[in-house]
Amino acid sequence: MVRVSSGLIAVIMLPLSALAQTSTEQARTIGGEPSRAVQRLALVDLPRRAGPVKELFDGHDLGEWDAWLGYPDPVVTYKNDPVNKPIGTSRATSGDFAVREVDGAPAIWIKGETWGSLVHRADLRDYHLRLQFKWGAKTWAPRESQPRNNGLLYHTHGAPGEVFGTWRPSMEFEIMKGSTGMVVTVGRQVRAQTTAGFDPTLIAPHLRFRLNGRPVEMVNGTATWNVEAATDAERPVGEWNTLDLYVLGDRAVHVVNGIPVAQVWGLATIASDGSRQPLTHGHIQLQSEGAETWFRNITVEPIRSLPRVVSSRR
Repeated sequence: MVRVSSGLIAVIMLPLSALAQTSTEQARTIGGEPSRAVQRLALVDLPRRAGPVKELFDGHDLGEWDAWLGYPDPVVTYKNDPVNKPIGTSRATSGDFAVREVDGAPAIWIKGETWGSLVHRADLRDYHLRLQFKWGAKTWAPRESQPRNNGLLYHTHGAPGEVFGTWRPSMEFEIMKGSTGMVVTVGRQVRAQTTAGFDPTLIAPHLRFRLNGRPVEMVNGTATWNVEAATDAERPVGEWNTLDLYVLGDRAVHVVNGIPVAQVWGLATIASDGSRQPLTHGHIQLQSEGAETWFRNITVEPIRSLPRVVSSRR
């Protein structure tokens, strides 16, 4: 999800007492003084598979995936402009999402020029999902000069295009050059909790996941709308990366190339009466957000426990 536009929304949504603070001061208030300790994390107590492995991509077609496209011009995505309407399903999407061969094997190709998503039809809960992705050669306006951007969204629910006319409400395992594994709440009613520390080297909201950091309630449209990954574990552009997502009920662990980079808990939605409803299941959503991307080897298996994220001396 884009950072600059959401940052602007955050300023509008903050309490008046916080408006006098800069985003850096807000982050320091939330996350404390920056830690000088290098954060090295490891994954232990990996769960055993509790059932058969299922392939979410069969290597032949996108028959189990539903496509949705946002606006013809992505620039209007965050403007809440009632004049422009999203494309939705009103035109063929084979030029946006397709199965093509790359590196000698079939993969899901996402062009990235028109923003939108592929949503798998399976309603998933308590699982370990693994996939591989790599960046293609092309990037598109208005993101051509920004880091390549995409996303693996999980616990997807709600209506197509409910979020900015383009995505469905979800939690996000960010796929962005330099930030893969970052946690993002997608949708105003989605909530999550994690721990983070203030990192002034980041752009707003200047918060990075820390295993023993301060508790953070993540709310889209506020100063805690995302929390950066603990470290950049992504490989160079053009190489394949392996992502592991462990989900159990309202908790999740994000892993990039074998390195844990974030964990969240208390996933929930806020109902119209203000009550908090645990978010424990949903669909998988692959984003299209300005960069050509390839996905392959997408599998999911049931689990009954989560791995633990621990500090490592390595």
